Amino acid sequence: MDAAPEQALPMNTLTREQLIDLNNDTIHVIKLGHSSILLKVYSEFWLLDPVFAERASPFQFMGPKRFHPTPITIEQLPPIDKVLISHNHYDHLDMNTVQYLRDKVSKFIVPLGVTSHLKSWGVSEEKMIELDWWKSTSFDQVTFTSTPAQHFSGRTGTNQTTFWASWVVDSPNSKIYFSGDSGYDEHYQKIGDQLGPFDAVFIDSGQ
Repeated sequence: MDAAPEQALPMNTLTREQLIDLNNDTIHVIKLGHSSILLKVYSEFWLLDPVFAERASPFQFMGPKRFHPTPITIEQLPPIDKVLISHNHYDHLDMNTVQYLRDKVSKFIVPLGVTSHLKSWGVSEEKMIELDWWKSTSFDQVTFTSTPAQHFSGRTGTNQTTFWASWVVDSPNSKIYFSGDSGYDEHYQKIGDQLGPFDAVFIDSGQ
């Protein structure tokens, strides 16, 4: 069965000016393709699992290729303040994207062990926050909570020395849940009971 679309997928291209012009009194959500999401959280821009590479692979000449370009290029992005990562698979953690953003972002918030990748890619230690499940960190009035996910990790197929997570982003006017990659399990009920209800939920399927 051919998994590629037979025709071009509809997409609205975006400009930096359009994103900056979005009002600052709420949270705006912009899907960038696959699991990558851009949030405008009041006046700040945050990226979730940003992947701007052509392929989700250690090699750009082979491996899964995106169906269409991102609606905005990484060079056109507005200033990014924070980056959340769910786990270290290539379709969620892209080395080239991290290296491009490393000097432009104030904080990278990641599951346990994922800072090892960021350190090797030149991200300074003071910019990284590593959280276990059910642990939180807050900035101004916004709280990030690392929550469980049913998945695994590894960039070689056998290495599982890093952890994986989903995320809850809780602000005064809205609450967002981002699943990362996760199969169905009882953790969804627990997360909803303890941290919900949510105004928006982003769940990857097919895990």
